[in-house]
Amino acid sequence: MSGFEKFNLRKQVYNAVQDLGFEKPTPIQEKAFSIVLSGKDILGIAQTGTGKTFAYALPIIEGLPFSKQVQPRVLILVPTRELVMQVVDEIEKLTKYLTIRVLPIFGGVNINTQRIRIAEGCDIIVATPGRLYDLILSQTINTKSIKKLVIDEVDIMLDLGFRPQLMNIFELMNDKRQNIMFSATMTDEVEELISNFFVAPEKISIAVSGTPLENIAQSSFQVENFYTKINLLKHLLADFKTYKKVLVFVDSKRKADKLFLEMEEEFGRECGVIHSNKAQSTRFQTIEKFDSGANRILIATDVIARGLDLDKVSHVINFDTPVFPENYMHRIGRTGRAEEEGSSILFSNEAELKYKTAIEQLMDYSIPLQKFPKDVKISDRLLPEEQPDDFIDKNPSRNDKNLDKGASYHEKKEKNKKVNLGGSYKQNIEKKYKKPKTRGDKTYHKRQKLG
Repeated sequence: MSGFEKFNLRKQVYNAVQDLGFEKPTPIQEKAFSIVLSGKDILGIAQTGTGKTFAYALPIIEGLPFSKQVQPRVLILVPTRELVMQVVDEIEKLTKYLTIRVLPIFGGVNINTQRIRIAEGCDIIVATPGRLYDLILSQTINTKSIKKLVIDEVDIMLDLGFRPQLMNIFELMNDKRQNIMFSATMTDEVEELISNFFVAPEKISIAVSGTPLENIAQSSFQVENFYTKINLLKHLLADFKTYKKVLVFVDSKRKADKLFLEMEEEFGRECGVIHSNKAQSTRFQTIEKFDSGANRILIATDVIARGLDLDKVSHVINFDTPVFPENYMHRIGRTGRAEEEGSSILFSNEAELKYKTAIEQLMDYSIPLQKFPKDVKISDRLLPEEQPDDFIDKNPSRNDKNLDKGASYHEKKEKNKKVNLGGSYKQNIEKKYKKPKTRGDKTYHKRQKLG
């Protein structure tokens, strides 16, 4: 048996899997199923796009009996609000024929509404650490009822600074629980977390950290500056047949908005933009439009580089070369998902070549360099940070004796060389003009005369 029959799933769960059209489990799903079902602690290392969500969700749902218990039995922690909604959606698909209640919890919405929904009862909570910790402190959630704790994308959760919340949540939870952790990379912080809170975990690894998926074709262009990158991007995206669904990553919110304005002029409603400054409702709508195909192009920061399962992304374009090589791996993992073919293109200017080298060293692979298209204009327009060092005097000083004073320079006249004397000079002036010794003392002069 090569399909899901080998798992001996309950009829309701098996039918839900069949409805999704999955023919066989991915390697991470196959390795993780029996371990998660057994109740042992587990650490799974697998690249993004390999089916990690189903790897823990399927066995958890299979082993979760019906219950009228109000407080949750399963807690799933993920780093972003978008991931919360995606995981909830996946679990709802698997529980289509079961009575299992799943509840999303994240910040940016009314916490009182979430308190009411928790009080109504739930089996599985999918949450971001910050809002979850708030609800635990207010005693809305009783952590002692939780028997299974899942931490998904733990490495990015630590990168985002959630370590204190994770430590506090661990301390407040029932010691008799199953810990399930999934990550795309193994770091010292992840190792420390495991050694402190896991009990003899089984480790499964599907791909070596930094190894790109074989079904993603990679290429790169050396591009001089920001506006030349825009010209090249417009040139590539003009090929509608090839670039069917394109995710463009930039390194900052400011650049995302700037690039969107430039692209919107030519591609109009085909283009969307998303970053952490956008309202929650706007972010959900933007992702939905891109995922459904209403938008062909989505400009984004690394806020969606991890975990999100976007359907049939034909190309990932790294408009900026990421400083951290691991981020490159997560970005390109948005394409080539579910064993489909994908493409990744990297833009690098001269200052970014060192980051490209670090990426290639991590992958042990040289990204093929493409010839720059002759019909793409090389722009002489530069961002302030791209200006040469001698273009603007960044720290001007009038007292710099080494400055070339030029032919028109002349020394100050004697009367203009006066300086602020202060001290006794100020006292003498006050004495001469009999200034009040205290602020607002209008009777001072009268008292002086009478005295």
